[in-house]
Amino acid sequence: MKRREFLTSSALAGAGLPLGMASVSLASCSTGEQSKSTPSKTYTPQELGMYSFVDIAPDGKPLKAALVGCGDRGTGAATQFLKSGPNVSIIAMADLFPDRMDASRKILSERFNNEVPEANRFFGFDAYQKVLAMPEIDVVLLCTPTHFRPEQFKAAVEAGKHVFMEKPCAVDPAGIRTVIAAAKAATVKGLTVITGNQRRHSRAYWEAYVQVRNGAIGEILSGGAHWDQGAWWNKKQRPEWSDMEYNIRNWFNIKWLSGDHLLDQAIHNIDIVTWFMGMRPARAVGFGGRAQRLTGDIFDFFSVDYYYDQNRRMLATARQIDGCDGNVSEQVYGTKGMFTSNGSIRLEDYSGNIIWQYDGKPEKDHYDQEHIHLVESIRLDKKINQAEDLAYSTLVAILGREAAYTGKAITWEEIMSSDLHYGPEKYEIGPLPDYHEGVAPVPGRAPNPAQ
Repeated sequence: MKRREFLTSSALAGAGLPLGMASVSLASCSTGEQSKSTPSKTYTPQELGMYSFVDIAPDGKPLKAALVGCGDRGTGAATQFLKSGPNVSIIAMADLFPDRMDASRKILSERFNNEVPEANRFFGFDAYQKVLAMPEIDVVLLCTPTHFRPEQFKAAVEAGKHVFMEKPCAVDPAGIRTVIAAAKAATVKGLTVITGNQRRHSRAYWEAYVQVRNGAIGEILSGGAHWDQGAWWNKKQRPEWSDMEYNIRNWFNIKWLSGDHLLDQAIHNIDIVTWFMGMRPARAVGFGGRAQRLTGDIFDFFSVDYYYDQNRRMLATARQIDGCDGNVSEQVYGTKGMFTSNGSIRLEDYSGNIIWQYDGKPEKDHYDQEHIHLVESIRLDKKINQAEDLAYSTLVAILGREAAYTGKAITWEEIMSSDLHYGPEKYEIGPLPDYHEGVAPVPGRAPNPAQ
């Protein structure tokens, strides 16, 4: 789990690809085109890639899925997949812990009459490889702690499976490069990849995005991304748990597994601003610390300033402390007005007048809509691959996290080319001598707080 100094390192590892933003869909709207106050043309929703928003996916040949990661989020994803449309089923499961799988299996059986055969239940760090080796599997739902996502996604693409991949998609730049490479391979293979950034599966956000792209708020100048709430869940170590088991059962509070809550939660808000602005930050300066968190080794508050070309800015905040003000929202500011999701999805001018507002038509739950889009994309051969967009939004969050951890200004090029990697050299249930409970990074000191 040692963190190598990366500010002076520029060794590209992993993907072996030219990883400038020009190579990804995020840059298909170049800064110049995206920021014009009067676009050269009016874009239709279809031209911008807006999805359909049907209430149920179409029928078709049976789709058989495997669930990798049977915790609360994995079980939720499995239930949403089973609700997405007719002729879908979960036929295999993979996890480390029998109690988690048993609880998940019970829910799928009682609520959906979905039975997973005993022979299709796999345990261990390599369990995902066993489900991917099953030729009858069409879709894999990747819902383990974030650290494991890059290699599992890569393996799923190599196996030719369609993918639902929870957010975020990696905890470090090495993982991001793996995801980008696998995303490109998925496109070549014609695979559908739906990701768990649910706001991109909201009709309200999509309609607002179309308005912004068509110049409704003018030239984009800055943005704000905020996920500030009370304390989140945690688990204390039990005597019968090894270090590894404790880490994984308490994964949200462990930085090598979750990447910290600026990634795991604020990624939603950072992703929206990154999507609407269509730009990558040039550098970031961040602040953060650990005030009241009870377990693990992550921060409980962040504030990150992102600097873009032409003096554009984004402020991202994240906090998980009881008794403080709450704010879960996004803003994008333009020369003629602003987009905001605070209270409702709307565009306003700077006198407070409504330029545009979502009509309030009830939306399908975004968690459900993700899986409707997944099944619809596969059955109608309407290819959707969200993996690269999620990878670059996640890297924006990683940039901010490392700026806060180190107290340093870090550039996009530095984080993109960094060989920073979180996690042990090998995975096995047992001790983790490099993990130190309660020892969070200290800004201004050596990157590894245990040194």
